[in-house]
Amino acid sequence: MDTTYYDHGTPAERWERARMFFDAKDYTAAARVLGTLVEEVPEQTGPRLLLARAYYHSAQLRRAEAELRILVERDPVEHYARLMLGRTLQRQARHDEAESHLRIASALAGDFERQ
Repeated sequence: MDTTYYDHGTPAERWERARMFFDAKDYTAAARVLGTLVEEVPEQTGPRLLLARAYYHSAQLRRAEAELRILVERDPVEHYARLMLGRTLQRQARHDEAESHLRIASALAGDFERQ
């Protein structure tokens, strides 16, 4: 098996490597590590959410959207995924689509507008 630095090691080691890249704001490198990790453990929310955030911060908005939609479909009350999906859609100038996700995220966070 041919491995590179990005996919070398156990899933836990790659998770830590991805977080280090993310914390260092090397979002593209973080996404490279997380992409294979998510394929390996698709049921785990943490790696997929960090992958979506890495895509978002590296302006790979369609990819971020795809990962966030998977998370929201799997867990409709995942507050942060809803918020990120809304913001990702906003950055793509899809404000009408973003509005419902942002409203749901606010409600899930308990941020109700007072009238």
